Amino acid sequence: MDTGDLLKHLEKQNALVMDAYRSMSHELRKLQVEEELLMRKFYEFMTSQGLIDKKKNSAKATENGNGPSEVLEASAKEH
Repeated sequence: MDTGDLLKHLEKQNALVMDAYRSMSHELRKLQVEEELLMRKFYEFMTSQGLIDKKKNSAKATENGNGPSEVLEASAKEH
């Protein structure tokens, strides 16, 4: 195998790795969006059941810039 063949092989491998990286990054972003949607639904459920004080946690979330997932995590740590 000469240098030219090795270079072609490495370029092909690089293209495959970059394609896999893009694909996994896209899948990760989709999962993060899905997680946030599920956490919002879970937060709505928890507040409707009276398990989370919505007013108290809404104020905390606003001042901290957090979403429902962070509020749920903080609430779980308090209990």
